Amino acid sequence: MSELKKRLSFILESPKHNTEEKLQKVCALLDQEISHFNWTGFYFKNGDKNELKLGPYVGAETDHTIIPYGKGICGQVAVSNETFIVPDVHLQDNYLSCSIDTKAEIVVPIFKNGENVGQIDIDSHTIDPFTKEDLELLEWLCNEVSKIL
Repeated sequence: MSELKKRLSFILESPKHNTEEKLQKVCALLDQEISHFNWTGFYFKNGDKNELKLGPYVGAETDHTIIPYGKGICGQVAVSNETFIVPDVHLQDNYLSCSIDTKAEIVVPIFKNGENVGQIDIDSHTIDPFTKEDLELLEWLCNEVSKIL
């Protein structure tokens, strides 16, 4: 996993790309390197509104470009400020389906100056695929991403 962290750091520290391009490259790298990451994207607080706006992502197109706080897993993380791991999305009441192939989801918040400013959202086509290493990597990544926002 440390090799992947090095590559992610290299992307985030690159002086020749803007933030959006860096985040797009991060999504692509995670998608390419971790086989159970089948949709990888960022959502960010939409100005002063209590909603999330879709940022860079890799995977199937989604209708969920705006998500109100509290709705779905992403919306719940925007309110709770806590990582949410869903081993089986079909057992979740408040779940926004993006794809019939999605079986599990993990959402990790991004904090800037103590404020929840966004999140990384990963969907998987496998039930209960997320490991302790995935969680550690994503929490580390969100901390690193906050430095370039």
